[in-house]
Amino acid sequence: MDLGYFMMPAHPPERKPYDWHQYDLQSLRWGDELGVTEAWIGEHFTVTWEPNPSPDLTIAQALLQTERIKLAPGAHLLPYHHPVELAHRVAFLDHLAQGRLQLGVAAGAHQGDFMAFGVDGMGGENRVMMREALDIMLGIWAAEGEFEYKGKYWNVHIPPELVEGNYRHHMHTFTKPHPPIGMAVVSPRSETIRLAGSYGFMPLSIHLNDEYTHGHWETYVEAAEAAGFKPDRSKWRVQTEILVADTDAEAERLAYEGPLGRSCREYLWQLYNAFNFLGHLKHDPSVSDAEVTPEYFMKTSWIIGSVDTVTDRIVDMYRTTGGFGTLLWSPTDWGDQPERLRHTLELLMNEVLPRVNERVEPLPPVT
Repeated sequence: MDLGYFMMPAHPPERKPYDWHQYDLQSLRWGDELGVTEAWIGEHFTVTWEPNPSPDLTIAQALLQTERIKLAPGAHLLPYHHPVELAHRVAFLDHLAQGRLQLGVAAGAHQGDFMAFGVDGMGGENRVMMREALDIMLGIWAAEGEFEYKGKYWNVHIPPELVEGNYRHHMHTFTKPHPPIGMAVVSPRSETIRLAGSYGFMPLSIHLNDEYTHGHWETYVEAAEAAGFKPDRSKWRVQTEILVADTDAEAERLAYEGPLGRSCREYLWQLYNAFNFLGHLKHDPSVSDAEVTPEYFMKTSWIIGSVDTVTDRIVDMYRTTGGFGTLLWSPTDWGDQPERLRHTLELLMNEVLPRVNERVEPLPPVT
């Protein structure tokens, strides 16, 4: 199992863009130094707690400050971009990355962004637009010359050679046929995870509880096999919040009283509550709605504790879900105490991950 970052990125609304951007770059430098294999950086436009509207700008700067870590928009929200423009931006960034770029794509899920771009997300228009944009982008990357597409939302004509070849399709991806693509998923029977399987993309599961996440893989396998792909568990990424400290008591105190707890109470739990999602947070159906509090969510869905406790929790997650290739951790914004981020990262990389890999069975080869 590898460790990666899933950087929404989450920052308190009062943080200035320059400050949270520098914090994210520091997180990426530390991750690169200590062996984090990849980082997915989110994109949103109206979400105050997830404020990055241009993850590719973060990646462009991070490429100059890191050496090994793979970087990815996580994800570009396709309904909010013209697919010709985005296909060219991704291809160019792929050349700058020289093999270190991955790509996340998504339909978008936040009502504020739907409103800002005039997309009927509540009626499912965003998913239709995502499919069309994805088909166009894949078509552009595959084309050697002229490419045409007539769709519901976009009509595209990449020209043949014109004016002695001065106008032509010239921006191809560095990685062939394109950078590895992943899709983040929350619901186990969602259209998104079926779409990821049908294209053979990497599924990125947002972990709420082990049984809930296990259902993601089952749905992915159905779609992948129907499309002729062999499902590969090493491509599966599972994301959760993690906080490791020297003792369980210290980890719980830091989590509940610190910025992780604040982001849960003021943002994530509010979001799940507003969209009637609290039922999915229950680790047991017998739990009443009143018991599903922010503290319950942190205790049952996230991994918080000492090295031994966190190791046990990750091993249980791995075994219950059947195994996955990369655990994605969302680095916490500790403000003027970034050393707390570094401490958790060091404990994860130097103590937790080696112990986990000693205890879990290797993933079966794809045949």
